[in-house]
Amino acid sequence: MAAGIREKQTVALKRMLNFNVPPIKNSTGEPVWKVLIYDRFGQDIISPLLSVKELRDMGITLHLLLHSDRDPIPDVPAVYFVMPTEENIDRMCQDLRNQLYESYYLNFISAISRSKLEDIANAALGASAVTQVAKVFDQYLNFITLEDDMFVLCNQNKELISYRAINRPDITDTEMEAIMDTVVDSLFCFFVTLGAIPIIRCSRGTAAEMVAVKLDKKLRENLRDARNSLFTGDALGAGQFSFQRPLLVLVDRNIDLATPLHHTWTYQALVHDVLDFHLNRVNLEESSGMENSPAGARPKKKNKKSYDLTPADKFWQKHKGSSLPELLEKKRLIDLHTNVATAVLEHIKARKLDVYFEYEEKIMSKSTLDKSLLDMISDPDAGTPEDKMRLFLIYYINSVQAPSEADLEQYKKALTDAGCNLTPLNYIKQWKAFAKMASAPTSYGNATAKPLGLFSRVMNTGSQFVMEGVKNLVLKQQNLPVTRILDNLMEMKSNPETDDYRYFDPKMLRGSDSSVPRNKNPFQEAIVFVVGGGNYIEYQNLVDYIKGKQGKHVLYGCSELFNAAEFIKQLSQLGQK
Repeated sequence: MAAGIREKQTVALKRMLNFNVPPIKNSTGEPVWKVLIYDRFGQDIISPLLSVKELRDMGITLHLLLHSDRDPIPDVPAVYFVMPTEENIDRMCQDLRNQLYESYYLNFISAISRSKLEDIANAALGASAVTQVAKVFDQYLNFITLEDDMFVLCNQNKELISYRAINRPDITDTEMEAIMDTVVDSLFCFFVTLGAIPIIRCSRGTAAEMVAVKLDKKLRENLRDARNSLFTGDALGAGQFSFQRPLLVLVDRNIDLATPLHHTWTYQALVHDVLDFHLNRVNLEESSGMENSPAGARPKKKNKKSYDLTPADKFWQKHKGSSLPELLEKKRLIDLHTNVATAVLEHIKARKLDVYFEYEEKIMSKSTLDKSLLDMISDPDAGTPEDKMRLFLIYYINSVQAPSEADLEQYKKALTDAGCNLTPLNYIKQWKAFAKMASAPTSYGNATAKPLGLFSRVMNTGSQFVMEGVKNLVLKQQNLPVTRILDNLMEMKSNPETDDYRYFDPKMLRGSDSSVPRNKNPFQEAIVFVVGGGNYIEYQNLVDYIKGKQGKHVLYGCSELFNAAEFIKQLSQLGQK
Protein backbone atom coordinates (compact mmCIF):
# COMPACT_ATOMS: atom_id res chain seq x y z
CA MET A 1 0.00 0.00 0.00
CA ALA A 2 2.96 2.22 0.57
CA ALA A 3 3.12 2.56 -3.20
CA GLY A 4 -0.34 4.18 -3.20
CA ILE A 5 -3.37 2.96 -5.08
CA ARG A 6 -3.08 5.82 -7.57
CA GLU A 7 0.27 4.61 -8.86
CA LYS A 8 -0.91 0.98 -9.04
CA GLN A 9 -4.02 1.83 -11.03
CA THR A 10 -2.02 4.10 -13.36
CA VAL A 11 0.53 1.33 -14.01
CA ALA A 12 -2.29 -1.10 -14.81
CA LEU A 13 -3.86 1.39 -17.26
CA LYS A 14 -0.54 2.04 -18.98
CA ARG A 15 0.07 -1.68 -19.33
CA MET A 16 -3.40 -2.06 -20.87
CA LEU A 17 -2.77 0.80 -23.34
CA ASN A 18 0.42 -0.97 -24.31
CA PHE A 19 -1.60 -4.05 -25.41
CA ASN A 20 -1.08 -5.69 -22.00
CA VAL A 21 2.62 -6.35 -22.59
CA PRO A 22 5.52 -4.78 -20.70
CA PRO A 23 6.61 -1.67 -22.64
CA ILE A 24 8.76 -2.68 -25.61
CA LYS A 25 9.23 0.18 -28.06
CA ASN A 26 9.89 -0.55 -31.72
CA SER A 27 13.29 0.33 -33.18
CA THR A 28 12.62 4.04 -33.70
CA GLY A 29 11.54 4.41 -30.08
CA GLU A 30 8.12 5.51 -31.29
CA PRO A 31 5.04 4.06 -29.59
CA VAL A 32 2.58 2.07 -31.71
CA TRP A 33 -0.26 4.35 -32.84
CA LYS A 34 -3.69 3.21 -31.73
CA VAL A 35 -7.17 4.42 -30.87
CA LEU A 36 -8.76 4.15 -27.44
CA ILE A 37 -12.47 3.36 -27.27
CA TYR A 38 -14.08 3.72 -23.83
CA ASP A 39 -17.51 4.06 -22.28
CA ARG A 40 -18.38 6.69 -19.66
CA PHE A 41 -17.16 4.41 -16.85
CA GLY A 42 -13.81 3.96 -18.56
CA GLN A 43 -13.56 7.70 -19.18
CA ASP A 44 -14.16 8.44 -15.48
CA ILE A 45 -11.45 5.96 -14.42
CA ILE A 46 -8.83 7.27 -16.88
CA SER A 47 -9.44 11.03 -16.68
CA PRO A 48 -8.17 11.66 -13.10
CA LEU A 49 -5.04 9.56 -13.82
CA LEU A 50 -3.81 10.21 -17.36
CA SER A 51 -3.75 13.55 -19.17
CA VAL A 52 -4.36 13.89 -22.91
CA LYS A 53 -0.63 14.52 -23.33
CA GLU A 54 0.24 11.29 -21.49
CA LEU A 55 -2.19 9.37 -23.71
CA ARG A 56 -0.61 10.93 -26.80
CA ASP A 57 2.87 9.93 -25.55
CA MET A 58 1.62 6.35 -25.34
CA GLY A 59 0.52 6.40 -28.97
CA ILE A 60 -3.19 7.14 -28.45
CA THR A 61 -4.07 9.38 -31.41
CA LEU A 62 -7.82 9.37 -30.77
CA HIS A 63 -9.94 8.58 -27.77
CA LEU A 64 -13.63 8.12 -28.48
CA LEU A 65 -16.76 7.09 -26.63
CA LEU A 66 -18.01 3.65 -27.59
CA HIS A 67 -21.53 4.86 -28.30
CA SER A 68 -20.54 7.82 -30.48
CA ASP A 69 -20.58 7.84 -34.29
CA ARG A 70 -17.16 6.55 -35.26
CA ASP A 71 -15.61 6.34 -38.73
CA PRO A 72 -13.65 3.25 -39.77
CA ILE A 73 -9.86 3.52 -39.36
CA PRO A 74 -8.94 0.21 -40.96
CA ASP A 75 -5.15 0.23 -40.50
CA VAL A 76 -5.01 1.06 -36.79
CA PRO A 77 -5.38 -1.23 -33.74
CA ALA A 78 -8.10 -0.31 -31.21
CA VAL A 79 -7.89 -0.71 -27.44
CA TYR A 80 -11.33 -0.97 -25.82
CA PHE A 81 -11.88 -0.19 -22.13
CA VAL A 82 -15.53 -0.72 -21.19
CA MET A 83 -17.92 -2.32 -18.72
CA PRO A 84 -19.21 -5.75 -19.83
CA THR A 85 -22.82 -4.57 -20.21
CA GLU A 86 -25.33 -5.93 -22.68
CA GLU A 87 -25.45 -2.73 -24.77
CA ASN A 88 -21.66 -2.29 -24.79
CA ILE A 89 -21.18 -5.82 -26.05
CA ASP A 90 -23.81 -5.35 -28.77
CA ARG A 91 -21.96 -2.25 -29.93
CA MET A 92 -18.58 -4.02 -29.92
CA CYS A 93 -20.06 -6.84 -32.01
CA GLN A 94 -21.37 -4.20 -34.42
CA ASP A 95 -17.84 -2.71 -34.65
CA LEU A 96 -16.50 -6.16 -35.55
CA ARG A 97 -19.15 -6.60 -38.24
CA ASN A 98 -18.39 -3.14 -39.67
CA GLN A 99 -14.65 -3.90 -39.68
CA LEU A 100 -13.82 -0.54 -38.10
CA TYR A 101 -10.23 -1.28 -37.04
CA GLU A 102 -7.24 -3.39 -37.92
CA SER A 103 -7.26 -5.33 -34.65
CA TYR A 104 -9.20 -5.31 -31.39
CA TYR A 105 -7.85 -5.44 -27.84
CA LEU A 106 -10.90 -5.87 -25.63
CA ASN A 107 -10.43 -4.84 -22.00
CA PHE A 108 -13.29 -5.14 -19.54
CA ILE A 109 -13.36 -2.89 -16.49
CA SER A 110 -14.97 -5.71 -14.47
CA ALA A 111 -14.89 -9.43 -15.20
CA ILE A 112 -17.01 -10.49 -18.18
CA SER A 113 -19.32 -13.50 -17.86
CA ARG A 114 -18.83 -16.68 -19.86
CA SER A 115 -22.09 -16.17 -21.82
CA LYS A 116 -21.21 -12.62 -22.88
CA LEU A 117 -17.77 -13.79 -23.95
CA GLU A 118 -19.51 -16.33 -26.19
CA ASP A 119 -21.62 -13.54 -27.72
CA ILE A 120 -18.44 -11.74 -28.77
CA ALA A 121 -16.91 -14.97 -30.12
CA ASN A 122 -20.04 -15.63 -32.22
CA ALA A 123 -20.05 -12.07 -33.58
CA ALA A 124 -16.35 -12.38 -34.49
CA LEU A 125 -17.05 -15.68 -36.27
CA GLY A 126 -20.00 -14.19 -38.12
CA ALA A 127 -17.93 -11.20 -39.23
CA SER A 128 -14.92 -13.40 -40.13
CA ALA A 129 -12.96 -11.23 -37.70
CA VAL A 130 -11.67 -13.93 -35.36
CA THR A 131 -8.03 -13.23 -36.22
CA GLN A 132 -8.53 -9.51 -35.63
CA VAL A 133 -9.62 -9.97 -32.01
CA ALA A 134 -6.11 -9.95 -30.61
CA LYS A 135 -6.76 -10.19 -26.87
CA VAL A 136 -9.58 -10.16 -24.33
CA PHE A 137 -8.74 -9.10 -20.78
CA ASP A 138 -10.53 -8.62 -17.48
CA GLN A 139 -8.80 -5.59 -15.99
CA TYR A 140 -10.39 -5.44 -12.50
CA LEU A 141 -10.19 -1.64 -12.49
CA ASN A 142 -13.79 -0.80 -11.57
CA PHE A 143 -13.09 2.08 -9.16
CA ILE A 144 -11.92 5.68 -9.49
CA THR A 145 -8.75 6.88 -7.77
CA LEU A 146 -8.77 10.59 -6.92
CA GLU A 147 -5.68 10.79 -4.68
CA ASP A 148 -2.79 8.53 -3.65
CA ASP A 149 -4.91 7.62 -0.64
CA MET A 150 -8.51 8.12 -1.77
CA PHE A 151 -10.89 6.33 -4.13
CA VAL A 152 -14.60 6.27 -4.95
CA LEU A 153 -16.59 3.50 -6.58
CA CYS A 154 -18.34 5.35 -9.34
CA ASN A 155 -19.38 8.62 -10.84
CA GLN A 156 -21.72 7.45 -13.62
CA ASN A 157 -24.91 5.83 -12.28
CA LYS A 158 -23.91 6.72 -8.74
CA GLU A 159 -27.58 7.09 -7.83
CA LEU A 160 -27.82 3.28 -8.17
CA ILE A 161 -25.65 2.79 -5.06
CA SER A 162 -26.35 6.10 -3.31
CA TYR A 163 -27.24 6.67 0.35
CA ARG A 164 -30.82 7.15 -0.76
CA ALA A 165 -30.87 3.89 -2.75
CA ILE A 166 -29.61 1.88 0.24
CA ASN A 167 -31.94 3.55 2.78
CA ARG A 168 -35.19 3.61 0.80
CA PRO A 169 -37.98 2.35 3.03
CA ASP A 170 -39.57 0.37 0.17
CA ILE A 171 -36.42 -1.37 -1.05
CA THR A 172 -36.82 -5.06 -1.86
CA ASP A 173 -34.34 -7.77 -0.87
CA THR A 174 -33.48 -8.35 -4.53
CA GLU A 175 -32.71 -4.65 -5.08
CA MET A 176 -30.55 -4.55 -1.95
CA GLU A 177 -28.64 -7.66 -3.09
CA ALA A 178 -27.98 -6.00 -6.46
CA ILE A 179 -26.64 -2.80 -4.82
CA MET A 180 -24.38 -4.80 -2.49
CA ASP A 181 -23.08 -6.92 -5.40
CA THR A 182 -22.18 -3.73 -7.31
CA VAL A 183 -20.28 -2.36 -4.29
CA VAL A 184 -18.52 -5.69 -3.69
CA ASP A 185 -17.51 -6.04 -7.34
CA SER A 186 -15.72 -2.67 -7.15
CA LEU A 187 -14.07 -3.42 -3.81
CA PHE A 188 -12.89 -6.76 -5.19
CA CYS A 189 -11.33 -4.93 -8.16
CA PHE A 190 -9.69 -2.52 -5.72
CA PHE A 191 -8.01 -5.35 -3.79
CA VAL A 192 -6.91 -7.14 -6.98
CA THR A 193 -5.24 -3.89 -8.10
CA LEU A 194 -3.77 -3.32 -4.64
CA GLY A 195 -2.54 -6.92 -4.65
CA ALA A 196 -3.51 -7.73 -1.08
CA ILE A 197 -6.09 -9.75 0.86
CA PRO A 198 -7.41 -7.66 3.76
CA ILE A 199 -8.66 -8.63 7.17
CA ILE A 200 -12.20 -7.23 7.32
CA ARG A 201 -13.98 -5.59 10.25
CA CYS A 202 -17.51 -4.16 10.08
CA SER A 203 -20.34 -2.87 12.22
CA ARG A 204 -23.28 -5.24 12.76
CA GLY A 205 -26.78 -4.92 11.41
CA THR A 206 -25.86 -2.43 8.68
CA ALA A 207 -25.35 -2.35 4.92
CA ALA A 208 -21.61 -2.43 5.73
CA GLU A 209 -22.11 -5.90 7.23
CA MET A 210 -23.80 -7.15 4.05
CA VAL A 211 -20.85 -5.85 2.02
CA ALA A 212 -18.39 -7.57 4.39
CA VAL A 213 -20.12 -10.97 4.14
CA LYS A 214 -20.23 -10.84 0.33
CA LEU A 215 -16.67 -9.54 -0.07
CA ASP A 216 -15.29 -12.21 2.28
CA LYS A 217 -17.07 -14.88 0.20
CA LYS A 218 -15.82 -13.47 -3.13
CA LEU A 219 -12.19 -13.22 -1.96
CA ARG A 220 -12.37 -16.70 -0.42
CA GLU A 221 -13.74 -18.25 -3.65
CA ASN A 222 -11.00 -16.61 -5.69
CA LEU A 223 -8.26 -17.86 -3.37
CA ARG A 224 -9.68 -21.38 -3.42
CA ASP A 225 -9.35 -21.58 -7.21
CA ALA A 226 -5.56 -21.81 -7.11
CA ARG A 227 -5.08 -21.97 -10.88
CA ASN A 228 -7.05 -18.81 -11.60
CA SER A 229 -6.49 -16.90 -8.39
CA LEU A 230 -5.78 -13.22 -8.94
CA PHE A 231 -3.73 -13.04 -5.75
CA THR A 232 -0.81 -15.34 -6.51
CA GLY A 233 2.90 -14.55 -6.51
CA ASP A 234 3.29 -12.50 -9.68
CA ALA A 235 0.37 -10.16 -9.22
CA LEU A 236 1.65 -9.29 -5.76
CA GLY A 237 5.11 -8.23 -6.87
CA ALA A 238 6.47 -9.91 -3.79
CA GLY A 239 9.04 -7.31 -2.79
CA GLN A 240 6.90 -4.23 -2.40
CA PHE A 241 4.65 -5.39 0.42
CA SER A 242 5.19 -5.54 4.08
CA PHE A 243 4.29 -9.05 5.21
CA GLN A 244 1.46 -7.65 7.23
CA ARG A 245 -1.91 -7.57 5.57
CA PRO A 246 -4.02 -4.42 5.46
CA LEU A 247 -7.11 -3.93 7.59
CA LEU A 248 -10.36 -3.06 5.83
CA VAL A 249 -12.79 -1.18 8.07
CA LEU A 250 -16.29 -1.08 6.59
CA VAL A 251 -18.50 1.56 8.15
CA ASP A 252 -22.02 2.66 7.38
CA ARG A 253 -22.88 6.27 6.57
CA ASN A 254 -25.62 6.06 9.21
CA ILE A 255 -23.11 6.08 12.05
CA ASP A 256 -22.51 9.78 11.36
CA LEU A 257 -24.94 11.94 9.40
CA ALA A 258 -23.72 15.24 10.84
CA THR A 259 -20.27 15.40 9.22
CA PRO A 260 -21.54 15.37 5.61
CA LEU A 261 -23.78 18.35 6.44
CA HIS A 262 -21.06 20.29 8.26
CA HIS A 263 -19.76 23.56 6.86
CA THR A 264 -16.06 23.13 6.46
CA TRP A 265 -12.83 25.09 6.70
CA THR A 266 -10.16 23.33 4.64
CA TYR A 267 -9.45 24.33 1.06
CA GLN A 268 -10.28 21.07 -0.75
CA ALA A 269 -13.48 20.47 1.21
CA LEU A 270 -14.55 24.11 0.70
CA VAL A 271 -13.97 23.83 -3.05
CA HIS A 272 -16.16 20.69 -3.08
CA ASP A 273 -18.79 22.32 -0.85
CA VAL A 274 -19.31 25.62 -2.64
CA LEU A 275 -18.05 25.12 -6.22
CA ASP A 276 -18.72 22.58 -8.97
CA PHE A 277 -15.90 20.07 -8.26
CA HIS A 278 -16.06 16.51 -9.65
CA LEU A 279 -13.35 13.95 -10.45
CA ASN A 280 -10.59 16.46 -9.54
CA ARG A 281 -11.91 19.11 -11.95
CA VAL A 282 -13.41 22.41 -10.80
CA ASN A 283 -15.72 24.42 -13.07
CA LEU A 284 -15.97 28.18 -12.44
CA GLU A 285 -17.98 30.97 -13.91
CA GLU A 286 -15.99 34.18 -13.86
CA SER A 287 -17.60 37.50 -14.65
CA SER A 288 -15.25 39.91 -16.38
CA GLY A 289 -16.11 43.17 -14.64
CA MET A 290 -18.83 45.65 -15.67
CA GLU A 291 -19.64 46.97 -19.11
CA ASN A 292 -21.45 50.15 -20.06
CA SER A 293 -24.40 49.68 -22.32
CA PRO A 294 -27.16 52.08 -23.37
CA ALA A 295 -29.24 50.59 -20.57
CA GLY A 296 -26.58 51.45 -17.98
CA ALA A 297 -23.79 49.44 -16.36
CA ARG A 298 -24.24 45.69 -16.17
CA PRO A 299 -21.94 42.72 -15.55
CA LYS A 300 -20.14 41.46 -18.63
CA LYS A 301 -20.91 37.94 -19.69
CA LYS A 302 -19.57 35.15 -17.53
CA ASN A 303 -16.67 33.06 -18.81
CA LYS A 304 -16.78 29.39 -17.98
CA LYS A 305 -13.40 27.98 -16.99
CA SER A 306 -12.40 24.61 -15.72
CA TYR A 307 -9.21 23.62 -13.91
CA ASP A 308 -7.80 20.22 -13.02
CA LEU A 309 -6.69 19.98 -9.40
CA THR A 310 -4.58 16.87 -9.67
CA PRO A 311 -2.07 15.14 -7.42
CA ALA A 312 0.57 16.26 -9.93
CA ASP A 313 -0.23 19.87 -8.97
CA LYS A 314 2.29 20.42 -6.17
CA PHE A 315 0.55 23.55 -4.93
CA TRP A 316 -2.77 21.70 -4.50
CA GLN A 317 -1.00 18.77 -2.80
CA LYS A 318 0.66 21.08 -0.33
CA HIS A 319 -2.35 23.21 0.54
CA LYS A 320 -5.48 21.10 0.07
CA GLY A 321 -5.52 20.33 3.80
CA SER A 322 -4.48 23.73 5.06
CA SER A 323 -6.89 26.41 6.04
CA LEU A 324 -7.87 28.98 3.46
CA PRO A 325 -6.02 31.97 5.01
CA GLU A 326 -2.65 30.21 5.14
CA LEU A 327 -3.20 29.81 1.44
CA LEU A 328 -4.23 33.38 0.90
CA GLU A 329 -0.99 34.56 2.54
CA LYS A 330 1.04 33.26 -0.35
CA LYS A 331 1.86 36.39 -2.31
CA ARG A 332 2.48 35.14 -5.79
CA LEU A 333 -0.48 32.85 -6.02
CA ILE A 334 -0.65 30.85 -9.17
CA ASP A 335 -3.43 32.15 -11.35
CA LEU A 336 -5.48 29.00 -11.05
CA HIS A 337 -5.58 29.00 -7.26
CA THR A 338 -6.10 32.74 -7.14
CA ASN A 339 -9.28 32.27 -9.15
CA VAL A 340 -10.47 29.23 -7.23
CA ALA A 341 -9.67 30.73 -3.83
CA THR A 342 -11.36 34.00 -4.79
CA ALA A 343 -14.50 32.14 -5.85
CA VAL A 344 -14.51 30.26 -2.53
CA LEU A 345 -13.99 33.49 -0.62
CA GLU A 346 -16.98 35.11 -2.34
CA HIS A 347 -19.16 32.28 -1.03
CA ILE A 348 -17.73 32.58 2.48
CA LYS A 349 -18.52 36.28 2.62
CA ALA A 350 -21.89 36.16 0.92
CA ARG A 351 -23.14 33.28 3.08
CA LYS A 352 -21.19 33.94 6.33
CA LEU A 353 -19.81 30.41 6.16
CA ASP A 354 -17.23 31.20 8.85
CA VAL A 355 -20.08 31.88 11.30
CA TYR A 356 -21.77 28.60 10.37
CA PHE A 357 -18.56 26.62 10.67
CA GLU A 358 -17.86 27.99 14.14
CA TYR A 359 -21.43 27.51 15.39
CA GLU A 360 -21.57 23.91 14.15
CA GLU A 361 -18.20 23.10 15.71
CA LYS A 362 -19.63 24.30 19.04
CA ILE A 363 -22.76 22.17 18.63
CA MET A 364 -20.72 19.11 17.70
CA SER A 365 -18.33 19.47 20.62
CA LYS A 366 -21.18 20.31 23.04
CA SER A 367 -19.70 23.73 23.88
CA THR A 368 -21.85 26.63 25.03
CA LEU A 369 -23.46 28.62 22.24
CA ASP A 370 -23.08 32.39 22.25
CA LYS A 371 -26.16 33.01 20.12
CA SER A 372 -29.49 31.24 19.95
CA LEU A 373 -30.10 28.85 17.09
CA LEU A 374 -33.36 30.66 16.35
CA ASP A 375 -31.46 33.92 15.80
CA MET A 376 -29.09 32.19 13.38
CA ILE A 377 -31.96 30.72 11.37
CA SER A 378 -33.88 34.01 11.35
CA ASP A 379 -30.92 36.18 10.29
CA PRO A 380 -31.76 37.17 6.70
CA ASP A 381 -28.11 38.04 5.95
CA ALA A 382 -26.60 34.73 7.03
CA GLY A 383 -26.54 31.93 4.50
CA THR A 384 -28.87 30.29 2.02
CA PRO A 385 -31.96 28.29 3.09
CA GLU A 386 -29.81 25.19 2.57
CA ASP A 387 -27.10 26.51 4.94
CA LYS A 388 -29.78 27.02 7.60
CA MET A 389 -31.20 23.56 7.06
CA ARG A 390 -27.73 21.99 7.37
CA LEU A 391 -27.18 23.87 10.65
CA PHE A 392 -30.53 22.82 12.08
CA LEU A 393 -30.08 19.17 11.11
CA ILE A 394 -26.65 19.09 12.78
CA TYR A 395 -28.26 20.53 15.92
CA TYR A 396 -31.08 17.99 15.74
CA ILE A 397 -28.77 15.02 15.14
CA ASN A 398 -26.53 16.08 18.06
CA SER A 399 -29.21 16.94 20.61
CA VAL A 400 -29.35 14.36 23.38
CA GLN A 401 -32.95 15.35 24.25
CA ALA A 402 -35.03 15.92 21.15
CA PRO A 403 -36.48 19.47 21.26
CA SER A 404 -40.01 19.65 22.69
CA GLU A 405 -42.93 19.75 20.24
CA ALA A 406 -43.45 23.45 20.98
CA ASP A 407 -39.80 24.29 20.34
CA LEU A 408 -39.76 22.15 17.22
CA GLU A 409 -42.79 23.99 15.85
CA GLN A 410 -41.01 27.30 16.47
CA TYR A 411 -37.88 26.09 14.65
CA LYS A 412 -39.97 24.71 11.79
CA LYS A 413 -41.76 28.03 11.39
CA ALA A 414 -38.47 29.95 11.35
CA LEU A 415 -37.01 27.49 8.81
CA THR A 416 -40.09 27.73 6.61
CA ASP A 417 -40.00 31.54 6.83
CA ALA A 418 -36.35 31.39 5.75
CA GLY A 419 -37.39 29.43 2.65
CA CYS A 420 -36.21 26.01 3.78
CA ASN A 421 -37.59 22.73 2.50
CA LEU A 422 -38.37 20.63 5.61
CA THR A 423 -38.51 17.17 4.01
CA PRO A 424 -34.95 16.21 5.12
CA LEU A 425 -36.07 16.70 8.74
CA ASN A 426 -38.82 14.06 8.32
CA TYR A 427 -36.18 11.51 7.39
CA ILE A 428 -33.71 12.55 10.11
CA LYS A 429 -36.49 12.22 12.72
CA GLN A 430 -37.14 8.61 11.65
CA TRP A 431 -33.42 7.90 11.47
CA LYS A 432 -32.90 9.32 14.96
CA ALA A 433 -35.74 7.27 16.47
CA PHE A 434 -34.24 4.18 14.86
CA ALA A 435 -30.67 5.03 15.89
CA LYS A 436 -31.83 5.57 19.49
CA MET A 437 -33.15 2.02 19.60
CA ALA A 438 -29.91 0.75 18.10
CA SER A 439 -27.31 2.73 20.04
CA ALA A 440 -26.31 5.98 21.64
CA PRO A 441 -25.71 8.97 19.36
CA THR A 442 -22.20 9.39 18.07
CA SER A 443 -20.18 11.91 20.00
CA TYR A 444 -17.68 14.20 18.35
CA GLY A 445 -15.47 14.50 21.42
CA ASN A 446 -14.58 17.82 23.01
CA ALA A 447 -11.17 18.16 21.55
CA THR A 448 -8.60 20.23 23.27
CA ALA A 449 -5.90 19.38 20.77
CA LYS A 450 -3.58 21.88 19.16
CA PRO A 451 -5.38 24.84 17.61
CA LEU A 452 -4.48 25.45 13.99
CA GLY A 453 -4.36 29.23 13.89
CA LEU A 454 -6.82 30.37 11.28
CA PHE A 455 -6.56 33.86 9.87
CA SER A 456 -3.74 33.99 12.36
CA ARG A 457 -1.80 36.73 10.66
CA VAL A 458 -3.82 39.62 9.37
CA MET A 459 -3.80 39.81 5.62
CA ASN A 460 -1.76 42.80 4.60
CA THR A 461 -4.06 45.45 3.23
CA GLY A 462 -2.41 45.55 -0.17
CA SER A 463 -3.59 42.00 -0.80
CA GLN A 464 -6.39 41.51 -3.26
CA PHE A 465 -8.03 39.18 -0.76
CA VAL A 466 -9.83 41.44 1.61
CA MET A 467 -10.67 39.30 4.60
CA GLU A 468 -12.41 41.91 6.71
CA GLY A 469 -15.65 40.68 8.17
CA VAL A 470 -14.46 37.07 8.10
CA LYS A 471 -13.87 35.64 11.56
CA ASN A 472 -10.51 34.76 13.02
CA LEU A 473 -11.26 31.12 13.78
CA VAL A 474 -9.29 28.60 15.77
CA LEU A 475 -9.63 25.12 14.31
CA LYS A 476 -9.52 22.31 16.85
CA GLN A 477 -8.06 19.04 15.69
CA GLN A 478 -10.57 16.40 16.69
CA ASN A 479 -11.18 12.90 15.45
CA LEU A 480 -14.48 12.42 13.64
CA PRO A 481 -16.45 9.19 14.28
CA VAL A 482 -15.00 7.38 11.24
CA THR A 483 -11.45 8.26 12.32
CA ARG A 484 -12.16 7.13 15.90
CA ILE A 485 -13.51 3.78 14.72
CA LEU A 486 -10.45 3.29 12.52
CA ASP A 487 -8.14 4.20 15.40
CA ASN A 488 -9.79 1.63 17.72
CA LEU A 489 -9.54 -1.18 15.17
CA MET A 490 -6.14 -0.33 13.73
CA GLU A 491 -4.50 0.02 17.16
CA MET A 492 -6.46 -2.93 18.63
CA LYS A 493 -7.97 -0.76 21.38
CA SER A 494 -10.88 -2.07 23.37
CA ASN A 495 -13.82 0.29 23.07
CA PRO A 496 -17.59 -0.24 23.45
CA GLU A 497 -18.05 1.54 20.10
CA THR A 498 -16.17 -1.15 18.18
CA ASP A 499 -15.89 -4.18 20.47
CA ASP A 500 -18.69 -6.06 18.71
CA TYR A 501 -17.48 -5.34 15.17
CA ARG A 502 -17.43 -8.55 13.13
CA TYR A 503 -14.14 -10.06 12.01
CA PHE A 504 -13.52 -11.82 8.69
CA ASP A 505 -10.32 -13.34 7.38
CA PRO A 506 -10.82 -14.57 3.80
CA LYS A 507 -7.56 -16.55 4.02
CA MET A 508 -8.88 -18.82 6.79
CA LEU A 509 -10.02 -22.09 5.25
CA ARG A 510 -13.39 -22.16 6.91
CA GLY A 511 -15.21 -18.90 7.21
CA SER A 512 -15.63 -18.87 10.95
CA ASP A 513 -16.85 -15.48 12.02
CA SER A 514 -16.30 -14.12 15.47
CA SER A 515 -15.66 -10.76 17.00
CA VAL A 516 -12.47 -12.12 18.51
CA PRO A 517 -9.60 -10.99 16.28
CA ARG A 518 -6.96 -13.62 15.77
CA ASN A 519 -4.50 -10.91 14.91
CA LYS A 520 -3.39 -9.20 18.11
CA ASN A 521 -0.85 -6.77 16.65
CA PRO A 522 -1.72 -3.21 15.61
CA PHE A 523 -2.02 -2.76 11.84
CA GLN A 524 0.39 -0.69 9.77
CA GLU A 525 -1.95 -0.23 6.82
CA ALA A 526 -5.69 0.23 6.67
CA ILE A 527 -8.49 1.09 4.29
CA VAL A 528 -11.62 2.79 5.61
CA PHE A 529 -14.57 2.39 3.31
CA VAL A 530 -17.89 4.18 3.87
CA VAL A 531 -20.92 2.38 2.48
CA GLY A 532 -23.50 5.02 1.60
CA GLY A 533 -21.19 7.86 0.60
CA GLY A 534 -18.28 9.92 1.90
CA ASN A 535 -16.85 13.44 1.81
CA TYR A 536 -13.61 15.43 1.86
CA ILE A 537 -14.07 16.47 5.52
CA GLU A 538 -13.75 12.85 6.66
CA TYR A 539 -10.90 12.21 4.25
CA GLN A 540 -8.94 15.22 5.51
CA ASN A 541 -9.59 14.18 9.11
CA LEU A 542 -8.01 10.76 8.43
CA VAL A 543 -5.06 12.37 6.64
CA ASP A 544 -4.45 14.62 9.66
CA TYR A 545 -4.81 11.67 12.05
CA ILE A 546 -2.30 9.44 10.25
CA LYS A 547 0.30 12.24 9.98
CA GLY A 548 1.08 11.60 13.63
CA LYS A 549 1.57 7.85 13.16
CA GLN A 550 4.97 7.05 11.77
CA GLY A 551 5.20 4.41 9.06
CA LYS A 552 1.43 3.89 8.97
CA HIS A 553 -0.79 4.37 5.94
CA VAL A 554 -4.53 4.85 5.56
CA LEU A 555 -6.67 4.90 2.43
CA TYR A 556 -10.15 6.42 2.38
CA GLY A 557 -12.82 5.07 0.05
CA CYS A 558 -16.54 5.58 -0.35
CA SER A 559 -19.35 4.34 -2.56
CA GLU A 560 -19.92 7.90 -3.80
CA LEU A 561 -18.49 11.30 -2.95
CA PHE A 562 -21.14 13.91 -2.20
CA ASN A 563 -21.12 17.45 -0.91
CA ALA A 564 -23.73 18.74 1.55
CA ALA A 565 -26.07 20.00 -1.17
CA GLU A 566 -26.14 16.58 -2.86
CA PHE A 567 -26.61 14.82 0.49
CA ILE A 568 -29.46 17.14 1.57
CA LYS A 569 -31.16 16.36 -1.74
CA GLN A 570 -31.03 12.63 -0.99
CA LEU A 571 -32.34 13.17 2.56
CA SER A 572 -35.12 15.28 1.12
CA GLN A 573 -36.14 12.51 -1.31
CA LEU A 574 -36.13 10.01 1.57
CA GLY A 575 -38.20 12.40 3.69
CA GLN A 576 -40.95 12.64 1.07
CA LYS A 577 -41.92 8.99 1.54
